[in-house]
Amino acid sequence: MKQSLQLKMGQSLALTPQLQQAIKLLQLSTLDLQQTIEETLESNPLLEREEEDQPREPDADVDFAEAMPETEASDELPVDTRWEDLLPSSAPPSSAGDSDGGQFAERDTEPETLQDQLLWQLNLTRFSATDHAIGRAFIDAVDANGRLTQTPEEILDALRLPEVEIDEIQAVLHRLQHFEPTGVFAADLRECLLLQLRQMAVDTPHRNTAGAIVNRHLESVATADPRQLSRRLRTTPEDVLGALNLIRSLDPTPGFSVGESTTEYIVPDVFVKRSNGHWRVELNPDIAPRLRINAHYADLVKQGCSASDKSYVQDNLQEAKVFMKSLQNRNETLLKVASKIVEHQRDFLEHGEEAMRPLILADIAQQIEMHESTVSRATTRKYMHTPRGIHELKFFFSSHVATTEGGECSSTAIKALIRKLIQAENVKKPLSDNKLCSLLEQQGVVVARRTVAKYREQLHIPPSNERKRLV
Repeated sequence: MKQSLQLKMGQSLALTPQLQQAIKLLQLSTLDLQQTIEETLESNPLLEREEEDQPREPDADVDFAEAMPETEASDELPVDTRWEDLLPSSAPPSSAGDSDGGQFAERDTEPETLQDQLLWQLNLTRFSATDHAIGRAFIDAVDANGRLTQTPEEILDALRLPEVEIDEIQAVLHRLQHFEPTGVFAADLRECLLLQLRQMAVDTPHRNTAGAIVNRHLESVATADPRQLSRRLRTTPEDVLGALNLIRSLDPTPGFSVGESTTEYIVPDVFVKRSNGHWRVELNPDIAPRLRINAHYADLVKQGCSASDKSYVQDNLQEAKVFMKSLQNRNETLLKVASKIVEHQRDFLEHGEEAMRPLILADIAQQIEMHESTVSRATTRKYMHTPRGIHELKFFFSSHVATTEGGECSSTAIKALIRKLIQAENVKKPLSDNKLCSLLEQQGVVVARRTVAKYREQLHIPPSNERKRLV
């Protein structure tokens, strides 16, 4: 084959290290960002935290932490955007404690599972070595809800202890069923509820009637007629009503309250406040410390140091500049996106979820002249503190449904309307999905029955037959 040279033209997207870092910082949550900043401060000697009482360095070429001027929104929209210091101070530095203290802190933050809690109680109980082994076998057979996945007979077969009989297995199980949370080590829902009732005080009102209902009429608790139950149990309808309320207060999955997930704390990235009739959007001043270049190390470049030292300083200087610029771009993008969200969702801030307007990523991306992927990164795991609670920025985006007047209604607003209608319904005649469709149409919202059912399920609201109460 004859070799030849050919010239081809084409376009390709190359992500520079600077662009990759900017994208990485933009998609970080506030807590992850603070950790990244601390790690960068430790690894780069030319980057340092600027304390409030320190004088500012005049070298503007290496200082990217200048405060940006306050800007006002257009007169057409009553939303004011105040540009705070893009890299504000007050994030406390992590103190380096002694090694033992760190180990204790690490242990304290480890998530505790249900098995961990049960084992801790087992070790505090006076058991023989054999009974302790039986107890561990039962704990291993407990699922996340606190329910047993094996019968006592299966536990006995698995232990293969010739001197142990089923009576001893049952005795150990009886003691384990007094562990916390109340209701664990039950074979099924009926036993779980009975365990919780038995551990209540003997003089608890309606306790005995509740036990009889759980034991014999558990399947009819949701739709039970107090008059019929009172005749079957030979008691009064009032006693049955009290017993039903007591049963509904019990926990059907007691082990679920002891989760395995680590608690994640939410730090708002932006604050929305109403001032003089206008909504103001501000960056959280605690999301990042104010950073600057260490002037002493930066001057080493101008001094007669070795080539290797000079290269080391220059590399870290460039890295510090890029990092600070990326932080500035992150906060600038975040504030732009949050401000546009507030412009769109002023009705939500003033009237609640029922006034939420339809909004998609493309709407914001077009207005701030950025790509949808950038807006997606800027709204993921970023939170806004509003007078109506703390919400993730993605909360304000929702699909739309047509109205009878030719307009659009947000799916979030429709869910709020469905929740409001169900909360006000007659529990003896709960609203079906078809009836909810009719009531929504009366309010100008046209939505199919299957859509109502989908939204109701997303709100964790059971169907009408399960919501029916004869009390």
